[in-house]
Parts: sequence; C-alpha cells; structure tokens
Amino acid sequence: REKWEERFANFIMTLEEREKWDQSIAEVQEIYPIYDLDAANIAMGFGKYGDCSRLGVGYCRTKPAFGVTAREQLTLCGIQDFQDGSTVIWGTEMEDWHNHLLPPGERHTRAKSHLFCTTLVPTGPDSFDAEYVLQLDIGGKMPAWITTTLISESVKSLFKHAKCYFEAGEGGELDKYLKERDAQHDAFENRNGILFTP
Repeated sequence: REKWEERFANFIMTLEEREKWDQSIAEVQEIYPIYDLDAANIAMGFGKYGDCSRLGVGYCRTKPAFGVTAREQLTLCGIQDFQDGSTVIWGTEMEDWHNHLLPPGERHTRAKSHLFCTTLVPTGPDSFDAEYVLQLDIGGKMPAWITTTLISESVKSLFKHAKCYFEAGEGGELDKYLKERDAQHDAFENRNGILFTP
C-alpha cells in the first residue's frame, strides 16, 4: 500500500498514534487479527469490494471524563484497497453475543459503532481527500447535545492531527518514517546471503 493509507489507519488503530489526538482513549488493540486475507477476499467476491489488506477484531476503551463513565467497544475492522488507489478503513460493532471475545478485566458500558469508515481518495501523487463517516451509539443515558459535541470535537482533533502530520514536510514524523522505511528496505534489498542446504 501507499505510505499515507497505512499511516492514516494507524491514527485510528494504534494506541501510540491515537493518543496524539484523542484525549479520551485509554486502550486500543487488535485482539484477533485475521491473517488469511485470501479467504476474506474470496468471501467478498475477489475485488468486488476492493482488496482486503487488513482484517481483525479490535478492542478500544475510553477514559471516564466529566461524569461520563468509561466506554468500551469490540469491532470488526478492515482496510479495503481499490484499483484506483482509494482506500476504505472501516469497522462495525460486534454483537453482544460476541462478548466472550472481550479481553479479560472489568466491563464498561458498551458504545456501539453501527458504522465507521474513513475513505481516502488520491487527488495527486502526494495528496488525498479523506471522508469520515460514523454512526455511534455512545451507550448509557446521555443527551444527544453532549454526545454530538464530544464526537464532533474528536473527529476535528483527528483531522487536525492528520493535517499537521502530512503537511509537516522535511524533518516531520512522516519524513522520518519514510526515511526509516526506505533505509530498512535498502538494507534487505542489498543484502547478499548464502543458502545452506543439507
């Protein structure tokens, strides 16, 4: 995949990146990665819905704040890549009968993402547009004016962080990541090895 799709997905799917823009996040982890992506692509009709490049069950938990208790989610998430260079990062909440998949520990009010997706569409060799869709039931008894404000501010923080990350230029986090990746690639590509066989 191109550099920006993986990096954008990490903003959402890894705790290290998520903490940089989401003050409420306490835990994010991919607890059940699905490695047989060929089976997933067969089930989805070989490219009919893009090429599945990542799939798994994830868990996230928020911190309690402003009188709101912690929330937890158990989601099936994936990344679909399309021939035109577009990518869809998606997720949907697992049902209550999947609760046995939750990690051990204290249970919290379950928030449910009925639909989550971020669509990234290339607009040039080094640019893309992003669209974010979220239908979320925050769980518990909270007025809509509170949940709408919290979710809107969270999404704004994500895009503000992404903009700074991708526009930082030389010396920024993306530049450092790309240089490290290229150096690692070069180290393996230029390595001459000897294969010993009995």
